[in-house]
Amino acid sequence: MAHTLKITQTGISIGGLLSSIGEYIFSAMMKVAEANSRSKEIEFLRALSDEDLAKRGLTRDRIVQHVFADRMVF
Repeated sequence: MAHTLKITQTGISIGGLLSSIGEYIFSAMMKVAEANSRSKEIEFLRALSDEDLAKRGLTRDRIVQHVFADRMVF
């Protein structure tokens, strides 16, 4: 039995496609890692007393805004 491979010009290369998929997966993994890191920071700050938060210039209701200050406009 003979096998044939038909190659057409679609403008998509396998290498480019794999590279794009790899970049997407890497980007998604970085977002998950960043979110996990920020979640841990929020948990840490919420565990502090109001006095300790005040020493850091924070109030309990501003913790999330503080942690995400570089990503959000308030």
